[in-house]
Amino acid sequence: MAKPPTQSEAPLRPSAKTPPARGLDGFFRITERGSTLGREIRGGLVTFFTMAYIVVLNPLIIGTQQDGSGKFLGGGDVVHAITLVAAGTALVAGVMTVLMGVVANFPIALATGLGLNAFVTFGIAKLPNMTWADAMGLVVIEGVIITILVLTGFRQAVFRAIPSELKTAISVGIGLFIAIIGLVDAGFVRKPAAGPVPVELGIGGFLNGWPLLVFVVGLLAIIVMMVKRVRGAILYGIIGATVLAVIIEAVGKIGSQTDATGKVVNPAGWGLNVPKLPDQVLDVPNFGLLGHFSVLGSFSKIGVVSAVLLVFTLLLADFFDTMGTMVAIGAEAGLLDKAGNPPNSDKILLVDSVAAIAGGAGSVSSNTSYIESASGVGEGARTGLASVVTGVLFLLATFLAPLVKIVPYEAATPALVVVGFLMMQQVKGIDWDDLEIAIPAFLTIVLMPFTYSITAGIGAGFVVYTLIKVVRGKSSVIHPLLWAVSGLFVLYFAIDPVKSLLGVH
Repeated sequence: MAKPPTQSEAPLRPSAKTPPARGLDGFFRITERGSTLGREIRGGLVTFFTMAYIVVLNPLIIGTQQDGSGKFLGGGDVVHAITLVAAGTALVAGVMTVLMGVVANFPIALATGLGLNAFVTFGIAKLPNMTWADAMGLVVIEGVIITILVLTGFRQAVFRAIPSELKTAISVGIGLFIAIIGLVDAGFVRKPAAGPVPVELGIGGFLNGWPLLVFVVGLLAIIVMMVKRVRGAILYGIIGATVLAVIIEAVGKIGSQTDATGKVVNPAGWGLNVPKLPDQVLDVPNFGLLGHFSVLGSFSKIGVVSAVLLVFTLLLADFFDTMGTMVAIGAEAGLLDKAGNPPNSDKILLVDSVAAIAGGAGSVSSNTSYIESASGVGEGARTGLASVVTGVLFLLATFLAPLVKIVPYEAATPALVVVGFLMMQQVKGIDWDDLEIAIPAFLTIVLMPFTYSITAGIGAGFVVYTLIKVVRGKSSVIHPLLWAVSGLFVLYFAIDPVKSLLGVH
């Protein structure tokens, strides 16, 4: 459940005498959803700035690794496609995000899925004899299958079979998940170099380094502006922290955390981007990677069984990540109906499914809905206009890549921590006295951040919910689709033993 608005934030509701809205207002139903043009633009800007990192990060993940044949993405024996991956990443993200706004009228943005791109890189492309074109072909196949599931109504039916309190738990879990993403990306929470604990505060248990100061100042600034009801708090916080970071880097010459190979050489340095004014603002994009995929090439390289299992793994992760994301965004925006379903869920899922195909066809890995969109919703976005703004900015980023690279992790991630708090407030919608729902909800919530996987949290919640109902003699209340999905998740969690049993490596 979304928190009720304060008097200063109360939605704008048209009176009975108000004539039907026209133009942008009428098409996107801005006033009807209690928003304004300014809020939608601000929300779109904030969402872009909190996820623009993917334009820089995706090339580092898929553009710097050799496939099973020893070639890099785009062909060749040396890394040369970084700028091509960046351009393709921004292009596909821009087109699909605009499409989401226009078709589904929902404030959610899409881009290459983190985690999915790592799986495509290290779990598929690096298999013996596999090529990048083969790997992207499997992504296209997964996208086609999931699109068919949407068009037949199966994906929506599964979504509606999920108990409403489990949907709430998914939202809360994702809130904690994006909060820890923000803390880790900023370097506020890190894996220690040695010792018995899995994580620690900053560097060696201390907040050491100017970049961490930028994160703390940015976070506190957003908090202060929020409690003082300043509209645009998150956006102002990102911009202000970026300006501070540029000044600090100009004076102190802090440098990057990592070297050209990605190895950490300066723990107190900047994460992802070094905040300095670029030598050039415009750069002509090169979309040479578009269309470099082979749909059936992998089947002859690794066998039919292996290819099918890889597609299944991609499919299941994509299938439920998006469901959880759209519920979380809808809840934070106050757009869910009584059953916990967002408006136009069929269209949201359709665009998301097509985005998977587009990502594979563009050689940038599967595109999916981004939970970072919640930062724009936290800024007031309630309609697809915010997505259009974000999408247009991604399209511009194909030309303005130097400007995108100004914002370091430490300036953007405070927004994720704040949004994590906003989404955590929905936890009161769960009946914690009812163990039959409280235990699955708890596992859903905690496993998302602790396993760094939305899918793992959702799967654990579904399986345990089904198990509890069975042992309590309430099997009849379990929706048939929930039975099927729980079974698939059991297979998902046991995928490696299954592959070993079948002799697949």
